[in-house]
Amino acid sequence: MEERKKILVTGGAGYIGSHAVVELYQAGFEPVIVDNFVNSQESALDGVAAILEKKIACYRLDCADYNAFRQVFEQEKNIEGVIHFAAYKAVGESVTEPLKYYHNNVGSLVVLLQLMEEYRIPNLVFSSSCTVYGIPDQLPVTEATPVKKAASPYGNTKQICEDILSDLAKSGTGSISTIALRYFNPVGAHISARIGELPLGVPNNLVPFITQTAAGIREKLTVFGNDYDTPDGSNIRDYVHVVDLAKAHVKALDRLMSGANQPLEIYNIGTGQGSSVLEVIETFERVTGQKLNYIIGNRREGDVPEIYASVTKATEELGFKTELSLEDALKSAWNWQCQLQKNQLTA
Repeated sequence: MEERKKILVTGGAGYIGSHAVVELYQAGFEPVIVDNFVNSQESALDGVAAILEKKIACYRLDCADYNAFRQVFEQEKNIEGVIHFAAYKAVGESVTEPLKYYHNNVGSLVVLLQLMEEYRIPNLVFSSSCTVYGIPDQLPVTEATPVKKAASPYGNTKQICEDILSDLAKSGTGSISTIALRYFNPVGAHISARIGELPLGVPNNLVPFITQTAAGIREKLTVFGNDYDTPDGSNIRDYVHVVDLAKAHVKALDRLMSGANQPLEIYNIGTGQGSSVLEVIETFERVTGQKLNYIIGNRREGDVPEIYASVTKATEELGFKTELSLEDALKSAWNWQCQLQKNQLTA
């Protein structure tokens, strides 16, 4: 049997990271996780092990700590690629604690790139965000849509990281090839309900807030504004199932390893369709049979009225296409929430 190619996954115990680890292993790779568990919980590793019927190697450390991180490269021989998820991602917190975000998000990428150069690891998939587009002038956004001044330090860290990768690509060393994936809004959970989104404290994202409200953990859900220039007045986003998103990373690695890529390539990863907040609520109620207690509140500072992706480039060059629907995502998110409740009751 062909030996599995070893892929380092930073932030591999997080929401997207854990799903990517599952897809990588199922596609024939050998993932190795690096995570400091600041934004994740060790139970995710148990979930991954249950799905794969195998324990995945995991190093508990901070990727911005050069000496600690270097030990992984010393120990794990023949790493052929890295997927870099590890980052802080709460927009509001980034406004009040910008230095924390620059140190972690930008610092960890610089350390990673230095180590990849030192240990001659040629392939990187970088976790970027549609945040870099700001409030776009035209929809859908393509990869050529201008990147605007970021609305938050979090968004700015993603822009700076992309600039660093661009400068490295232009430097002509040719030692690292990168594919940056600009995610739209990941939602849902694995069909097994063994892994899913596990926000620490009050969720920042819509879907876990919906599921927690339906489960009675939150008293009510607030829709931030219904007076936007959209068909029903609520914000529109491109919600992509996390399992589809995880598969995009496998496609990106395949492309890097085939050598068909340029030194830096950027792809939007979304469905190509927008759904409004009120549509998401209606869909959730329909597919789960749960009535939601929600109210209309004021607009939230920094929210983009409407954004969704053009996915033509990802389809044509990466061969990536989403397979799961918003209904699938919301059903799986609710199953995951129910599983969490069950585990707490039996714990």
